[in-house]
Amino acid sequence: MAGTIEALVPGGQANPGPPLGPELGPTPVDVQDVVTRINEETAAFDGMEVPVTVEYDDDGSFTIEVGVPPTAELIKDEAGFETGSGEPQSDFVADMSIEQVKTVAEQKSSDLLSYDTKNAAKEVGGTCASLGVTIEGEDARTFDDRVDAGDYDDVLEA
Repeated sequence: MAGTIEALVPGGQANPGPPLGPELGPTPVDVQDVVTRINEETAAFDGMEVPVTVEYDDDGSFTIEVGVPPTAELIKDEAGFETGSGEPQSDFVADMSIEQVKTVAEQKSSDLLSYDTKNAAKEVGGTCASLGVTIEGEDARTFDDRVDAGDYDDVLEA
């Protein structure tokens, strides 16, 4: 009966209720042990939605793999807002500095398709545009052009 369960849980705040409890209940693992370990391993992402994978064996042993929160969650946490804009092209909810964009890009680098910080920052910029977040006071939809022009080389190539 070995298997795998994947869930999105609030960092440091998982509990035996949904989504974990109903999935883990029929398995041979101790649900509270799993929840405790998940909370320990996701404490750094307090309150953010974090993807976790629990692999378990018939003997009740288990391993937990913690993923990186979605880019949007990292941006919300870094910029300090709760929800994105309903009209992201005209109603902006926050502004991020290039240093904040770089921080998110570095946190997310293992999950991004980019091979360097500049391109990872451009991916983060795309998410900023869809959330209604400006970068350095300017529309995030123009961020790629500014990065390509070398406007942020001093920060992104460091």
